Amino acid sequence: MKVAEAKTRPVPSGPDEAFDLNPDEATFHKLADWVSKYGDIFSVPSVNRQKPVVLINHPDYIKHVLVSGHENYVKGSGFEMVKMLLGNGIIVSDGPFWRRQRRMIQPAFNKQVIAGLTEQMKLANRRLFSVWSQHAESGTEINVTEATNELALEIILRAIFSNDYERITGGTNANPFAILTESVARDLQLALKFRALTKIVHEAVAHRRASGVEQEDFLSIFLAARDKDTGEPMTDKELVDEIMTLIVAGSETSATTMNWAWYSLATNPDVETRFHAEIDSAGYTDVPGFDDALQLVYTRQIIEETLRLYPPVWLFSRKAVADDALAGFAIEAGTEILITPYFLHRHKDFWPDAENFVPERFDPDAVKQRHKLAFIPFSAGPRRCIGDFFGIVEVQLHLGLMARHFRLRLSPGQSAELAPEVNLRSKYPLMMQIQKR
Repeated sequence: MKVAEAKTRPVPSGPDEAFDLNPDEATFHKLADWVSKYGDIFSVPSVNRQKPVVLINHPDYIKHVLVSGHENYVKGSGFEMVKMLLGNGIIVSDGPFWRRQRRMIQPAFNKQVIAGLTEQMKLANRRLFSVWSQHAESGTEINVTEATNELALEIILRAIFSNDYERITGGTNANPFAILTESVARDLQLALKFRALTKIVHEAVAHRRASGVEQEDFLSIFLAARDKDTGEPMTDKELVDEIMTLIVAGSETSATTMNWAWYSLATNPDVETRFHAEIDSAGYTDVPGFDDALQLVYTRQIIEETLRLYPPVWLFSRKAVADDALAGFAIEAGTEILITPYFLHRHKDFWPDAENFVPERFDPDAVKQRHKLAFIPFSAGPRRCIGDFFGIVEVQLHLGLMARHFRLRLSPGQSAELAPEVNLRSKYPLMMQIQKR
């Protein structure tokens, strides 16, 4: 399918019903109906917004908004609560400030740094391995959702603070940041509690500065970063906002991906068999290292197929700064544009048998044949998620260790329903039986 060539019209057609589209279950069900009825671009009258919202669900349209015309599109509505939770980190900032922060943070996510941080990933996974071994011995079920939430949070905190992790958190059982795993809601109450934790981060920054010790972690890299134009470092507030952003963004997306990966493996035995064959034939004996992870090609395809079916951020927005034209339609300044990876990743023109779990879709030859922007679990363009590679390696290491020793099966009566909120979670904890292989 190609972008329609048409005379510019005021707005694309769509439902007559006025409805405020937000990352919630009601919107999810409305969009499932409307995407089917109205196709790749349509507008929805809004109850509380001044202009209709335009939803786009074709890679060519998405390319225009996120890549070729990205300078005309800034963060849309829905980020107010995120800003309360995270401060003005790179997820919510825009313009010159965002570009400055992105440049300063980027070196922390290069291949060499992530290779070093796999040691922190190993520490966290070894702790969980010990817990799961006990469950396998006793025959008790495990709460995979809770376990992956706690694991992902521990990994990102260790990646930020490394050797200071135990001192800052008091160990896993007393971790003040555990409110992120204990509370499902992402509301004002959580935002206030989480922002109160900035005091801990400020103290960690001050302690690191006073110690004069450079460690192999994100905090030391952020402290050493300098603006290329002015030579100035980040202010304490800027530094803390970026760390708070990293804690949330770096834990929640990885946790949901691990959770859905275990569900997908348990419900697709043919995939699991091929996955086990790759894991068993790999050369590592302990937790896979960085180089080992890069060799787990089919494991990465499993992760990518999980991200296709269950993109952690299933809905996000942009807002037009100036008047524009898109797919033959006029886009007025101030118009909200919504993009939904969940439905894009099920687009029949790009994903045959879209509801089936088929990791082979991500074989290199298959990827070459597909539109590059038909798959955007990490967004696209200049604002593509800065930690995408870190997250992939993190999940590879986790699966590479656990699947070598354990097989997970859904507990009797267990199902997995979607909870389409800010992140695409499972509505209920995923309970599974764990067996030694």
